[in-house]
Amino acid sequence: MEIMAIIETKTGKIQGYNENGVEVYKGIPFAEPPIGDLRFQPPVAKEPWDDVLDATKYGPCSFQGTTPLEKWFGKLESESEDCLTLNIWTPAADDKKRPVMFWIHGGAFIMGGGTHEFYDGLNLAKRGNVVVVTFNYRLGALGFLYIPDKTINAGILDQALALNWVYDNIEKFGGDPENITIFGESAGGYSVLTLPVMPQVKGLIRRVIAQSAPAIDPELSDKNTKGFMRKLKIKKGDMESLLKVTPEVIIKAQNEFMGSDPNNLLAFRPLIDGVTIPKHPLKAFQDGDLKNIDFMIGTNLDEAKLFTYLDPGFNEMVKTGGENAVLGLMAMSGVDPNKSKEILETYKNARKGKLSIEPMDLLDAVVTDTMFRVPTIRFLEAQSKYQPNTFNYLFNFQCPMFDGALGCPHAIDIPFVFNTLNATGIPDFVGKGPDIVNLSEKVMDAWIAFTYTGNPNHENLPDWSPYNIDKRTTMFFGKECKVENSIFDKEREVWEGLLEI
Repeated sequence: MEIMAIIETKTGKIQGYNENGVEVYKGIPFAEPPIGDLRFQPPVAKEPWDDVLDATKYGPCSFQGTTPLEKWFGKLESESEDCLTLNIWTPAADDKKRPVMFWIHGGAFIMGGGTHEFYDGLNLAKRGNVVVVTFNYRLGALGFLYIPDKTINAGILDQALALNWVYDNIEKFGGDPENITIFGESAGGYSVLTLPVMPQVKGLIRRVIAQSAPAIDPELSDKNTKGFMRKLKIKKGDMESLLKVTPEVIIKAQNEFMGSDPNNLLAFRPLIDGVTIPKHPLKAFQDGDLKNIDFMIGTNLDEAKLFTYLDPGFNEMVKTGGENAVLGLMAMSGVDPNKSKEILETYKNARKGKLSIEPMDLLDAVVTDTMFRVPTIRFLEAQSKYQPNTFNYLFNFQCPMFDGALGCPHAIDIPFVFNTLNATGIPDFVGKGPDIVNLSEKVMDAWIAFTYTGNPNHENLPDWSPYNIDKRTTMFFGKECKVENSIFDKEREVWEGLLEI
């Protein structure tokens, strides 16, 4: 390992290492440990340290529960409440002022971390001559417990503080603080749509790339808090008792609460309180508050298949009940029963002869659209009114696992963006070979081009026009990269007037 020269940041001296021509700095604390009285509270900026920080190893990730995905991709180690650190990959810690790509990891706000090998920034930094940053933020109840007048949104305030640290220090690492792109997937996509609304980061964000961002639920309610606290046998407002509980017991209670109802998947998430998050992000985009931000957003063709495949109950229910079961599940998801049949018929007619109209595939399509694609379209419609650099993509690359049963599922885009095609579990997830590498390079170059200019076009893609409500141009990333207009328009139209804020 080649150790690099010492870098002096505003919080202290740091020493990293060189890997394959890229300088790497890991485990940099951007906040005081959120322990003791700081648990559940907004993060406190890190006090300067005296010694040289050894930045050659990741810091621990946030405490989190177990998930079915671990059997494919492994479990992150180690875990700690003292988890607020960030990681930097840069071609050189010089004065070149490269674009900065600030990644926010996903995981339903209950799992994951910037330390995951999926998000290793080396290949992206090297190929794009950009500075890549990943980081950890508090997850689950530790990050997003809401107790009125006592705690709210600690986890996304962690994100805001990490971004401020980057803005203040990234020039020392060869980055340009005035050209920061925030990008993220799933909960990270939710986050990159929410962060620009927050006063703590006003003026710090130049560009946004949102990957598979789920619908943003603005409900400010302590219902989930009550359910979680019941598992701990602690009264809702009893912070003194809550601070005495070990993190392991908190996570156990969190898992029990979330496992008791599938609707609890996003029980712990950023909430729009009017202060830390002043307004619904979509409303901010619709009002033109963020018109100066270049914007790219997209989804995967079969987002929902990852979740329904992991729950055999869905398949068994639909196999037994057919379309009636699909209608019932739609109603359970909040779709107006009077509208459900029209929606299902629209999907059947629009897809007949093109895509499967088996009941399970129809359910997956409807869930994918309600959770991801239609909310994405709402953001595209809003931002494209003000910002000409607004772009839409759709991944349709087919996962080879389980004889193709997953289609193009949630999260399959990530290893293509980072070119982490050899990470644990990824060769099974995406396959191997030159075509896979070629697609990754096309995707990386699009993200890199956007980071430089606000426009993702490059020589190895067909011409990709900005999104507008007349043409609704979309770039497909898959076996073939192609551009189409007004894709799945009949399905889109049937949701008009629904799924609105």
